[in-house]
Amino acid sequence: QVQVTESGGGLVQPGGSLRLSCAASGNIYTWYTMGWYRQAPGKQRELVANITRFGTTRYADSVKGRFTISRDAAKNTVFLQMDGLKPEDTAVYLCNADLSLRALGGRSEYWGRGTQVTVSA
Repeated sequence: QVQVTESGGGLVQPGGSLRLSCAASGNIYTWYTMGWYRQAPGKQRELVANITRFGTTRYADSVKGRFTISRDAAKNTVFLQMDGLKPEDTAVYLCNADLSLRALGGRSEYWGRGTQVTVSA
């Protein structure tokens, strides 16, 4: 039906950078908003950043100035450039896609499995 696939996570030292990718695939008519959430052990899932297909962005205060979200709307793909990573950024990063399907036309949210980001010296 719909597959949301994240990639780009890994182990990085404090101050380092990672670039996450998220691609939504399937019989997609269009997407409206895609974004990144993260969940660390013992903490609630939180919005990191999201973007509409028109380019409007939203960031958590904790990542403003360090993370940049972008999109390739035609490819149903979003990216999260993470610079100046801190240990507190360590979490599983999950991609969320708000989209509609060609067959049904309904607007629903879909989640990826997540990609691990670990920031440690």
